Amino acid sequence: MSTKSFLADMAITIPVTFVVAAIVTYLYSLIVHGAAAVNWDTAFHLAFIVGIVLPVTRIGERRKDA
Repeated sequence: MSTKSFLADMAITIPVTFVVAAIVTYLYSLIVHGAAAVNWDTAFHLAFIVGIVLPVTRIGERRKDA
């Protein structure tokens, strides 16, 4: 896997994960606490962690299959 495709995977994964995490934390705080608030810190951390880990695991899977 080239660096270009790795960065493309990251560029797709990070925003998608960020949006999903923001929605989930918003709904959780609304349902459980009754106050609508997004936990931005968790959304950022989760987005960058998942955005790096998923492309790395894809690289490992492709190398194992080859």
